[in-house]
Amino acid sequence: MTNIIYIVADDLGYADLGCYGGREAQFGKVSPNIDKLAEDGMMFLEGYANSPVCSPTRFALMTMAYQYRLRGALEEPINSKSKGSATLGLPPNIPTLPSQLKKAGYYTGLMGKWHLGYPPHFGPRASGYDEFFGIMAGGVDYFSHKSGRGDHDLYINEEEHREVGYLTDLISEHSVEFINRRATEAKDQPFFLSIHYTAPHWPWETRDDAHLADDISTLFHLEGGNIHTYRKMIHHMDEGIGNIMATLDKHGLTEDTLIVFTSDNGGERFSDNWPLVGGKMDLTEGGIRVPWIARWPAAIKKGTVSMQHSMTMDWSRTLLEVGGGEIDPHYPVDGISLMPILTGETERFERPLYWRMNHRDQRALRVDDWKYLKVDEHEYLFNITNDARERANLGKKYPERLEAMRKQWLNWNETIPPIPDDATVSLGYSVADMPQR
Repeated sequence: MTNIIYIVADDLGYADLGCYGGREAQFGKVSPNIDKLAEDGMMFLEGYANSPVCSPTRFALMTMAYQYRLRGALEEPINSKSKGSATLGLPPNIPTLPSQLKKAGYYTGLMGKWHLGYPPHFGPRASGYDEFFGIMAGGVDYFSHKSGRGDHDLYINEEEHREVGYLTDLISEHSVEFINRRATEAKDQPFFLSIHYTAPHWPWETRDDAHLADDISTLFHLEGGNIHTYRKMIHHMDEGIGNIMATLDKHGLTEDTLIVFTSDNGGERFSDNWPLVGGKMDLTEGGIRVPWIARWPAAIKKGTVSMQHSMTMDWSRTLLEVGGGEIDPHYPVDGISLMPILTGETERFERPLYWRMNHRDQRALRVDDWKYLKVDEHEYLFNITNDARERANLGKKYPERLEAMRKQWLNWNETIPPIPDDATVSLGYSVADMPQR
């Protein structure tokens, strides 16, 4: 059986990586190990996240369904004020990717960010992971491991855990330890390892910035950080991924291990989204189009590029199929397997993608070359293939297409629960409010 590693960066922009056209010529290589994954596997140029914000995408990742089906996912995103809530989180009775892989014989682990509700009502091990190391919150200081409320937030399973170290490195080190342990103690049992980095999510701290850990306000500041710190944070993550790859090689696991790399949403203020506009919290392309890389030497042809449209829940559905897991018939799954794309059976199939955001009443639908977008009271129609920057609104030129896509979105919206009145937007600002180049 195939081992599976699912790597998720946090707030990584579409072009932050060298393989996606990042600023390497000006600043030097930032992601050589991730670039090597793309070189050895398949890179998707039009892949998307289920949401332009953290925890809703993670609901979709776990359930393989549109996040809007669950109340907890309608927060944008869940924040530390949700501690103690029995509502705002991933209910343990919901089948998940790890729980269904576990039933198929996999040993499952999560290293890194959970962000799907707080104990005692919610937690990684209640939703299918055999073991967990990481944080429950959406973001913590990289050294003190404190959340925005000042609470210490680092756990092993359900127990609070104190460990000195830069969080990105700790996530990588625990991932390496997991692989070493499984390869030596249980080499006949396949593993599913989720590695959910917090990098390059704020606070803006590199390995050299331990002195910043005393100021929790850095978690939420708008005036701090810079492009150099941001890129170094990505590089720290990339170094960890290199160590993970070396560990697989050491144990002879590289050939039949599927590695998928992505981001939970579009980039934040220092990210490189070129040629896209917007970012985190926005349904413009910069907020939802993200890197997707898959490396699986046993099945994926080396050095391939795909234009297949997909979103987070499709990838989780794909991993379930790779692992031989079954869908629970009592719970809807909206994700569509990408196995025909990965194996080269087909180059592309049409797959409509829908989004909805409480923030600024945003709506979006991607069908083939076209995208319908609504922000506040303004509607847009873009040919994304020709206009990835979403500059030319073609709604007046093609009113029939605009109307048809509006109706298609409304018909889909009727199939999912409405946004409740008490749902909140936690960030309070959008990258759209920042200067755009």
